[in-house]
Amino acid sequence: MKVATSIVLGREAKPELATEAVTNAMRKAGITVANSVLLLLTSEFASNPQAAIKAAAKAANCTQVIGCSATGIFTEEDWVLDAPAVAAMVFGDDVSLQLARQNHSQLPLLTLSAPNAINSTWLNNDVERFGGVSGDAVGQGPFSVWQNAKGEVTGYVEAFFSGVNIITEASHGLLQLTQPKKIQQVDEFDIMMLSHHTSPLASLKKAWKTHSKSHELVPLHLVMAMVAESAEAIKQGEYNLTTVISYDETNGSITLAQPLKLGQYISWGLRDTTATIADMTHMTHRLTEKLGCQPDFALLFSCLGRGPYFYAGTDQDLKVITRQFPQMPLLGFYGNGEIASINGVNQLLPYSAVLCLFSAKAD
Repeated sequence: MKVATSIVLGREAKPELATEAVTNAMRKAGITVANSVLLLLTSEFASNPQAAIKAAAKAANCTQVIGCSATGIFTEEDWVLDAPAVAAMVFGDDVSLQLARQNHSQLPLLTLSAPNAINSTWLNNDVERFGGVSGDAVGQGPFSVWQNAKGEVTGYVEAFFSGVNIITEASHGLLQLTQPKKIQQVDEFDIMMLSHHTSPLASLKKAWKTHSKSHELVPLHLVMAMVAESAEAIKQGEYNLTTVISYDETNGSITLAQPLKLGQYISWGLRDTTATIADMTHMTHRLTEKLGCQPDFALLFSCLGRGPYFYAGTDQDLKVITRQFPQMPLLGFYGNGEIASINGVNQLLPYSAVLCLFSAKAD
């Protein structure tokens, strides 16, 4: 399979970086014309991404250039944050990216979106999706996603891979602090009471004290609500996530970023580096088993709060993948949200990593 990546850093956001990245990737893949290109630019290109996109298309000898901008980008070789850089993955032979309007077989859709373009209408239109949200949150430039080698004003792009098998899963990487409890009283975003007349705040504080073995305040920025329709679903890892916003000492309620429903089940989870590395390791093994062979290439969509900032200056998620699949072409970015299908429903996930493995289809 002729797929390869390249990442190029520079002092300034110049289109020549895109030319170099695509040229390097094509040389590694052994092709002179690409079927399609996945192109990622750091946010330093936000004021004028089109010049770099055109440069990539010219170097690839094709117009099927799809991608987005992000605060940080990476390949199997390196990751970059807070510096001008371009990463490219090129596709040759029978592998290509094709626009969603040609997706007659309802194959899973690679989806890249600007933060302000997310809506439930296209997110949940009965087609499985995987991808991420562009890191260009401030919208400095005219667009932050592109396809057909030009900016997409709708704010999102979607495409499918032909000639490959694909398997996808999301890693939440949480340490579960409490057993699932049923929500007995809720007021939109405020969880008021859990089963057995348990105060949400009391249950969280007790769990944190047991875990930390201290009287330190609960670190809300590391706490997540794990939510599902049943306790068993949470135990099996089939849950949705939402962040904790605040709590009320007077009534013991906890305010979440998303509204929940009476009768749903909830557990409190902690963003923990050891648990996250273990979860990513298990996920790579599960996906390989489901794929039935070693993957030929991969995409990874990681939260900005999950990468090097979370791991004290290194990206342990990348290390897990590159150790498991040495020399495998890998492309991805650190974004503002991750897209994956969970229990048949497309979800916009926080603080997660969505890994997609691809292998060539048998003749």
